[in-house]
Amino acid sequence: MTTRTNIIVVSRKKQQGPVKKVLRPAQLVFVLGMGLTLMGCGDGSDGTVSAQQGTGTAFVAPTVFQAAGPNIASIQNTVDQYRTALGATNNGNTPGPLPKDSGHREINWDGGGNVDTTTAPVTPFNTFLNTRGAQFTTPGTGLSQAPPSGGPQGGLATLFNNPTYGTIFSTFSPLRLFTPVDSNITEALFFEPGSNGTVPAKVSGFGAVFTDVDLPDGSGPANTNGNRKASTLIECFGTDGALLFSSFVPASPGDASLSFLGIVFADARIARVRITSGDAAPGPNDDGTHDIVMMDDFLYGEPQAIQPIP
Repeated sequence: MTTRTNIIVVSRKKQQGPVKKVLRPAQLVFVLGMGLTLMGCGDGSDGTVSAQQGTGTAFVAPTVFQAAGPNIASIQNTVDQYRTALGATNNGNTPGPLPKDSGHREINWDGGGNVDTTTAPVTPFNTFLNTRGAQFTTPGTGLSQAPPSGGPQGGLATLFNNPTYGTIFSTFSPLRLFTPVDSNITEALFFEPGSNGTVPAKVSGFGAVFTDVDLPDGSGPANTNGNRKASTLIECFGTDGALLFSSFVPASPGDASLSFLGIVFADARIARVRITSGDAAPGPNDDGTHDIVMMDDFLYGEPQAIQPIP
């Protein structure tokens, strides 16, 4: 029997090319505005959205929220819609367990909004492991929070010994951004808040803000996958390790732009997230050879404990 799949994409950029259909039959619903390329369904390796069944239950594809543009206003409405879809209440540091529909969690890396220190790279990054149920790792040296420039340690410009980083990146929530060091890969695992990492969890959705995503996304001409060289990718995996969803993050031309990509499933099924931010580890100039990308706010569904299989 064929399962009917509904993919809903909420976007703030007009469609620039045909949508590649792989899941059939499928209903595609687009809410279009300014600034973004819509992506279709694929296998996750060709620059398109992919969604697979990674659980034993019938798979229903997630709702996708995406936006890109030159400033905060370009993505603000989409981020707010995403918050509502996850559950409008930001549960902050409230210990779990909390019901799935009780709200969501956010991390903005800003330490209350006025912290301009640059943290030493560390992996695993456990600052929010107990309070908000998220642990982050990288195959690189570590993960760091830093403003683009300034502060006692000089921010990203000093961390990566590249003064241009002080101007080519912007923040969605001031003052700091988040980045791997010696890598462009960040992985997230989820745990029940308050369990200090002892109760593995899954979430219904995950979204992230990025700055200065330059390289485009989407399929090429004539419904083929032209080599658009998209640089920034979010992949979501289920409790069994299977890929549930994969999509490149929308791009916007010019320096200091902001991009957002987030998805929401009907139930909590994401156990791990892998983020590829840019096509190279930070350090080089952001130019025609490299697309260097930094991360800002992370938003995700209220973590739900993974129940052991009897």
